[in-house]
Amino acid sequence: MAVAAPLVGSGSTWLTLTVAGLAMGLIVFIIASGLTLVFGLMDVLNFGHGVFIAFGAFVATSVMGGMADWVGSGSLWANLGAVFAAMLAAMAVAGALGLAFERVVVRPVYGQHLKQILITMGGMIVGEEVIKVIWGPQQVPLPLPESLRGAVLLGDAAVEKYRLLAVVIGLIVFAALLWTLNRTKVGLLIRAGVQDREMVESLGYRIRQLFVGVFVAGSALAGLGGVMWGLYQQNVTPQIGAQVNTLIFIVIIIGGLGSTLGCFVGALMVGLLANYAGFLAPKAALFSNIALMVAVLLWRPQGLYPVTNR
Repeated sequence: MAVAAPLVGSGSTWLTLTVAGLAMGLIVFIIASGLTLVFGLMDVLNFGHGVFIAFGAFVATSVMGGMADWVGSGSLWANLGAVFAAMLAAMAVAGALGLAFERVVVRPVYGQHLKQILITMGGMIVGEEVIKVIWGPQQVPLPLPESLRGAVLLGDAAVEKYRLLAVVIGLIVFAALLWTLNRTKVGLLIRAGVQDREMVESLGYRIRQLFVGVFVAGSALAGLGGVMWGLYQQNVTPQIGAQVNTLIFIVIIIGGLGSTLGCFVGALMVGLLANYAGFLAPKAALFSNIALMVAVLLWRPQGLYPVTNR
C-alpha cells in the first residue's frame, strides 16, 4: 500500500483506491475461505465451489426482492436488516446444498484428487443449469439498499459506504475463523483429525461428522461471499460462480494451499493490486492478478504461507 502512494500522487485518491482494494480483497477472502477450509482440513479439491456462490447470490435477489419496502427505505437499520436477512438465507441455502453436494458428489471420491476435480466441475455445471431453471438465464439486478449507496467523505477522499461495510464483515469473518480453529474445542478436534484421524476416532469422536460440518461451513461462507459479490457488482448471472472461481484459485495459490492466513493475505494483495493497476495502467489491470501469482510462485513456489502437512 505504501509503495503505491507516491505512484498515485494524490493522498485522497490513494485512500479511495486503498479502501476499495481492501473491500474487494475481503469479499474475495470470504468467498475463498470456504474452499481453503475444505482443502486445508479435508484435502478435497472442490472445483464446484462456484455453485454455492451463485446460489447464495440468487437467493439474495429473491429475499431482497421480497423485502422491497425495507430495501427502498431511507432507514439504515431497515436496509441493513434486509441485507443481513439475505445473507443469512443465502448461507442457509448454500450450507444445505453443500451437505447434499458432499454426500452425493464428494464422498465417493475422497482421496482421489483427479476424480474430485472432474466430478465437482460437473456438479457446478449442473448447478448452473438448475439456477437457470429456477431464476432464468438472464442477468438479474441486485441493487444496493438506499442507505448503502453513495460515499462517505474522509477529508478529500470519497469512500463508498458499501465498501466500508464489506471491510467490516470481512474482518469479522477472518477473526471468527481464526478464533474457531485455534481457540475452540471443535477447531482443536478438526486440526487433530487432520494430523491423526485414527487416534481421534479412538477417543470416541466422530471425525467424519466434523469434516462434513467443515464442508457445510465452507459452502455457507461461499453463499455469504456470493451475496457480497453480487451487491459489489449490483447484478448476478448464473455464471457468477464460474467467473469468480479463477480469482479464488489465484488467491489460494498465492497464499498457500489450505492456509487461512495465506488466503487472507493473498486476497488483500489481489484486491489492492487490481485497484492500483486499474488506476495507474488500466490495460495492465486485466492480467495484474496473473502476474502477481507468477511473481509469488517464482519467489515461493509453495505460496506465502504453505501448510506443512500438504
